[in-house]
Amino acid sequence: MNIIIFIIILLILVLVHECGHFFSAKLFGIRVDEFGFGFPPKLFGKKIGETEYTLNALPFGGFVKIFGEDPDEENTNGVDTSRSFTNKPRWKQAIVLVAGIFSNFLLAWLLFSVGFMSGFPTSVGSQPSGYTPQNVNLVILSVLQKSPAEAAGLKIGDKIVFIKSGKNVTDQISAETVKSYVELGKKIEIGYLRGKDVTYNMTEITPKNDNGDYSIGISMDQIGTVKLPFFVALWEGLKLDWNVTKGTVSGLYSLIKDGIAGKGSFSSVTGPVGMVGIVGDAYKFGFVYLMSFMALISVNLAVINIIPFPALDGGRLLFLLIEKIKGRRLNPKFANMANMIGFVILIILMLLVTYHDVIKLF
Repeated sequence: MNIIIFIIILLILVLVHECGHFFSAKLFGIRVDEFGFGFPPKLFGKKIGETEYTLNALPFGGFVKIFGEDPDEENTNGVDTSRSFTNKPRWKQAIVLVAGIFSNFLLAWLLFSVGFMSGFPTSVGSQPSGYTPQNVNLVILSVLQKSPAEAAGLKIGDKIVFIKSGKNVTDQISAETVKSYVELGKKIEIGYLRGKDVTYNMTEITPKNDNGDYSIGISMDQIGTVKLPFFVALWEGLKLDWNVTKGTVSGLYSLIKDGIAGKGSFSSVTGPVGMVGIVGDAYKFGFVYLMSFMALISVNLAVINIIPFPALDGGRLLFLLIEKIKGRRLNPKFANMANMIGFVILIILMLLVTYHDVIKLF
């Protein structure tokens, strides 16, 4: 079931991204030869008008084949060149390239806004002014690997509702309460709710002693749901979209910087296999959480695509900028070779990330 949900989410994200390219190309009279879901080999296709719509065997992506996007003699000087991407003004080419990225930001805004209208999980203290979070719980936001909390079976999203240490016991839960119990350094019992559970589960944890500082390896926050009216939800959804984008850019910059410095690690990167598990967790917590996850992936897809790397939209935008500065078109053989090499590198990176995802399962 998790795999099916993940594939549906991926197809929606790809559909939205490629629709941005597709409709903007059509708007400028550029010929679109194929709209593909997944990557070849092709399973089947149907031609409607001048465009063939295909379903391909590898479901991890999709593409729009735009006439003239990869320049050659036919689309540069041959028949129908007036409808070739490469022969259109550079500002039109740039809009077609940016349209996919913009569509993913737009989708994330819509999903965040619908989430706020439905009842969005929000940290207490960060809710919009005048609105009080409902159903507040202390929620686990992260669990360190090989920590006492992980060994005890605690997971991201668990709600702590009960804690006991010796004769000390309370159900008046806050982050400060949990910390005070952990700092005693003794074995504690934690009661928690997971997903849609209505009765709590119990687990025992012995805090880790790190030179007198005791911890169990979790971060947590008071989370409630905030339901907003339509226009307020749109505004807060836009703000959240912007903040998530800034956070994603910052995280990606740190990842690339560490990689260049030789400090990079795949442990902080999640690929398709890892995302299937995350989708399953989000689905268990409810549809709003699933929408939130989908919005986060949409933002990530947009940010990654804007990187100036060959084969990505950002790489093609970089080539357009170079052409603008030089005042003439780049050598088509160079541009096509660069994009092909970039695509191969991206596939290799995806395979490496997937391999590490699989390794984490064992």
